[in-house]
Amino acid sequence: MLLEYVNKISAIFTLFAQIFLVWALVLMFFPKTRNYILNFFGRHGMLLAFLAATASLILSLFYSDYAGYEPCKLCWLQRIFIYPQVILLGMALYRKDYKIIDYALALLFVGTVVSLYHNYLSFGGSPFFNCDALQLSVSCAKRYVFELGYITIPIMSLTSFLLMIFFLKIQKLYNK
Repeated sequence: MLLEYVNKISAIFTLFAQIFLVWALVLMFFPKTRNYILNFFGRHGMLLAFLAATASLILSLFYSDYAGYEPCKLCWLQRIFIYPQVILLGMALYRKDYKIIDYALALLFVGTVVSLYHNYLSFGGSPFFNCDALQLSVSCAKRYVFELGYITIPIMSLTSFLLMIFFLKIQKLYNK
């Protein structure tokens, strides 16, 4: 029962995050709204990225530890790039140190590439390398969650990476 609620709620949040990203990126092309986005999200970008990273960490631990979904190799790789964000961004917020953004973005870009490949596999793409050959018990193409006709755990992860990149890039623009 709890798992069903978490799946639905996380799918709805993922959908809203995707709509927000498209909306914000479109509005960036209009000077008046661009200034509003830069001012508001520029002041709070690191906090919002920290919250997205924390939510991603909690949700991934919920799925693996509570729901019992065994992470595949690509899930582990994505965790490697998203978990440190909680610590890095948390420390940066505490110290008001915005120089960390470049390092956080580097990790997020690599994680996004891994997530894109994972999404490619989960929607039926042919693997460039064989995940099953790595002696793992879970295929990288296995779907544990499929909500709203397209939202899977890899889609949630990709959305989280893109959301954090957006917030940190806006923060970086604001700080210049």
